[in-house]
Amino acid sequence: MSLNTLIHRASLPCPDLDPAQAAQLLQAHYGLQGTLQPLGSQQDLNFRVDTPHGRFVLKVCHGDYAQQELEAQHAALEHLHRQGVPVPAVRRANGGEPLLALTIDGQPVRARVLTYIEGQTLTRLPYMAPRLMHALGALCARVDLALADFTHPGLERTLQWDPRHAQAVIAHLLPVLADGPRKVRVQAIAEQARVALEPLLAQLPMQAVHLDITDDNAVWQRDGAREWQLQGVIDFGDLLHTWRIADLSVTCAALLHHVDGDPLRILPAIAAYHALNPLHEAELRALWPMIVARAAVLVLSGEQQVGVDPGNTYSRDNLAHEWQIFEVAAGVPFALMEAAIMQLAGLAPAPLPATGMLLPGLRDQAVARVDLGVLSEHFSTGNWQQPGIDQHLLRTHAAPASTLYAQYRLSQTHIDNPLEPHTCALHVELHLPVDSALVAPFAGTWRHGEQGWACLEGDASSLWLRGVVQSPASGAVIAQGEPLGHATELEVQLCRVAGLQPPNFVAPSRALAWQVLCPSPAALLGFDCDAAPLPDPHALLARRDASFARSQKHYYQQPPHIERGWRNYLIDMQGRSYLDMLNNVAVLGHGHPRMVSESARQWSLLNTNSRFHYAAIAEFSERLLALTPPGMDRVFLVNSGTEANDLAIRLAWAASGGRDMLSVLEAYHGWSVATDAISTSIADNPQALSTRPDWVHPVTAPNTYRGKYRGQDTTADYVRDVDERLAEIGERQLAGFICEPVYGNAGGIPLPAGYLQQVYARVRARGGVCIADEVQVGYGRLGEYFWGFEQQGVVPDIITMAKGMGNGQPLGAVITRREIAEALEAEGYFFSSAGGSPVSCRIGMAVLDVMEEEGLWDNAREVGGYFKARLQALVDKYPLAGAVHGSGFYLGLELVRNAASLEPATEETAALCERLRELGIFMQPTGDYLNILKIKPPMCTTRASVDFFVDSVERVLMQGV
Repeated sequence: MSLNTLIHRASLPCPDLDPAQAAQLLQAHYGLQGTLQPLGSQQDLNFRVDTPHGRFVLKVCHGDYAQQELEAQHAALEHLHRQGVPVPAVRRANGGEPLLALTIDGQPVRARVLTYIEGQTLTRLPYMAPRLMHALGALCARVDLALADFTHPGLERTLQWDPRHAQAVIAHLLPVLADGPRKVRVQAIAEQARVALEPLLAQLPMQAVHLDITDDNAVWQRDGAREWQLQGVIDFGDLLHTWRIADLSVTCAALLHHVDGDPLRILPAIAAYHALNPLHEAELRALWPMIVARAAVLVLSGEQQVGVDPGNTYSRDNLAHEWQIFEVAAGVPFALMEAAIMQLAGLAPAPLPATGMLLPGLRDQAVARVDLGVLSEHFSTGNWQQPGIDQHLLRTHAAPASTLYAQYRLSQTHIDNPLEPHTCALHVELHLPVDSALVAPFAGTWRHGEQGWACLEGDASSLWLRGVVQSPASGAVIAQGEPLGHATELEVQLCRVAGLQPPNFVAPSRALAWQVLCPSPAALLGFDCDAAPLPDPHALLARRDASFARSQKHYYQQPPHIERGWRNYLIDMQGRSYLDMLNNVAVLGHGHPRMVSESARQWSLLNTNSRFHYAAIAEFSERLLALTPPGMDRVFLVNSGTEANDLAIRLAWAASGGRDMLSVLEAYHGWSVATDAISTSIADNPQALSTRPDWVHPVTAPNTYRGKYRGQDTTADYVRDVDERLAEIGERQLAGFICEPVYGNAGGIPLPAGYLQQVYARVRARGGVCIADEVQVGYGRLGEYFWGFEQQGVVPDIITMAKGMGNGQPLGAVITRREIAEALEAEGYFFSSAGGSPVSCRIGMAVLDVMEEEGLWDNAREVGGYFKARLQALVDKYPLAGAVHGSGFYLGLELVRNAASLEPATEETAALCERLRELGIFMQPTGDYLNILKIKPPMCTTRASVDFFVDSVERVLMQGV
């Protein structure tokens, strides 16, 4: 068949067959009866058929489709099935025929029935995780391996989608586009692809390929963990014998509308294919231009199809995706994608030829290396945010001085932004002796560029320079060693690609590929200007796992390597700033200068234990007591919340003379023997409910959202449960009751109105002590209240506090009344080695000072109120968002699958947290079902950060999790 004939056939609309005719065909020829549902297709007519005998697909195509082509498809299905590839099976007609040739209302058609693979395609999935791209690439490899020895006469055909004919198809279909920039762009990109492919074509191996393993033809289902699992591959209409690499090119092109504009995100698919079915070097080099050519064919074919069949919704919807694919493919240099693909396969670029020196005057001189990376000592208190800070720091060094090539610069970070910052420097900046002479390190042509740049274009590379004075005229031919002018401040960049002016900075995910295109200029500068490589984060994590007890978990399976923080952001080693939405320890924010100066000063003077006599311990204790209700007059200082709660239990035992403690189910209080005993959160300890000692008596969690009793009018019900536990204790002396005044582990749910008033009264009537665990929710974090117990209108006997007291310094406190404190003294003295040290006390007071000076409690109230309102708007809009809990900067967004049953959306919450990390936000789940976003950021968090967080959550909810 000629290409013109093929294109004409491909431009035909779908066969005209209504559901009644299709039902009649099925009954007459297959003995099948059932309901029919049309399925989308560009040229075939497809119906899903639900019958008592199972679910099938009726496929009807034009009669001019060669029977041999369709027989080849059936043979391939049988072949792949034997190879273990999940594919549909052919159901034969009543007479045993696998394929029927019919005439319906005068139109010749061919009909067949295949089994239906349950599941769905991922075509409309807005976000596709790298795992899914990897799986699709692996599927393509499996199919190609299975088809490597498959032959059939029906494979030898001319097909519009065969990349061997791409240029002819593009030339034929280009007139479907109106004259204008879009048409010019398609033609230019297609020509680039042709030039890149031509030298490689004779080296490309050939075989039978599916040629349409795309997001539209792979079928998936979610498993119990809500993970997509592959069910099978469908639609063998493009099966033929062509280049092997064509199959992967089609798969990759289809993925380009899932990459959010970044084509390098398809690399997991290529890596998966190459791992299973290794590609030749020529195939690797051909892959990207073949993808680009495919993109051009897609848009031209789609425009033509919509023109001839404007009522075909499937074709019209696909056209938008096809243009999206083309724009992504056309928006990146060919050389960059080739470099990324070759790197993935472990193939290094050819070295550049030797050159002369650009600055011969620097020969044998010591050049200062100016560190502008994330850990640079030159950066402090956020000064990296100042415009021009890098150049300022460079000038403070005596000439000659140089920045570092391939360093991830802290100054290039950005905040509250879902995109990777462009932090990797592909150039170096030099501070030189005045009017240093420059000479051509290789022969070339001198060109003037934009924004002060000039370029020496050589045979193997181009040298881009900015800051040259008295330079040659543009167009001048320069011999090696000829003068290029003078400079005092100079920017230098190499590039292998002729005609390409590369960016100065690129995103970390693109950095390695760009470094192939823009290698280090060290050789022509004559000194080492390369940044030291960053530690391998995977190797570092392996070292942690090999030495650090693994029960001490880390966030995320592949956590970013964080070594710096500033305000409410954490910064990884590649300069990306992550919004910290879970670090309630750093109430003031990270890297606060007051913490730095206070700790440094006190360390320089004294740090010892609280048995020595120094002023800070008395001053800090007085400050703490001033924050508590009247009657509280004694302070114990410790180093953590666990130690504070453990001590509170000992105080209750000593003051009451009893041992039996009431605690609340689903709560967490610490990891010591005693605090673990009273903690019943199964998220923290899966054995929590079965390992309680007999002195611990958990009461029903007063969770007004999903607890045993729901709603605010449930106080009596929850208090009745307390009465039942007290009855179980009987005549034994009750030691006390410990409870977070706001239900922290559930995301900050307030207790039912009056709950603590009634429970405290019952506990005190039995001689017990009431403990308010404020470790997470206290100290102003709630915004409306400084202490959580104020919300319930009660005063506890013991307050425990830690977390934000020291902004990261190990610091906790137990605050109580004199008689309770002295009850413990009767049993012996208490001592905490680090509790109440001079450094901790000074830092504790500084935290209180900064909270007041910077209005952080007010900020928690005002911005926290705005925050909760924005989250509530998500609840009103998205079914998965079930409820917002808490106040101030202690909030919880609970995710549920069903608003009536409140089925926890555990897996969706985990996926949402992972997506937020990709968007530049740290967030983790909480609650016994791990279905609540536990939102507890530093108290300096701004409205801009709140908007970024909520917008990002909404983005993920819109895309689906």
